[in-house]
Amino acid sequence: MVRVELPFHLRELARVRGEVRVPVAAPVTARAIIDALEREYPMLGGTIRDYSTDRRRSFLRFFACQEDVSFIDLDAPLPDAVASGDEPFMVVGALAGG
Repeated sequence: MVRVELPFHLRELARVRGEVRVPVAAPVTARAIIDALEREYPMLGGTIRDYSTDRRRSFLRFFACQEDVSFIDLDAPLPDAVASGDEPFMVVGALAGG
């Protein structure tokens, strides 16, 4: 099971509190985690990535083991600590403005 931390607005939409756990088969990638989230919480479909471009939504960032992995290939394997559930995969809402 992979641990996932979602931003407040996505937790509210999915009607969950705190982090969620989703089953993800190896290799554990950002794409595999998003696919699992959308299977377990269908209301999240299209909120994390755009269906037409398959790209991350602009105001969301991904972190694994405290590293920003937002700009790596969605199919790149994530660190073992995320795959084992020792560390969460974090979906973080970006802030904008000045």
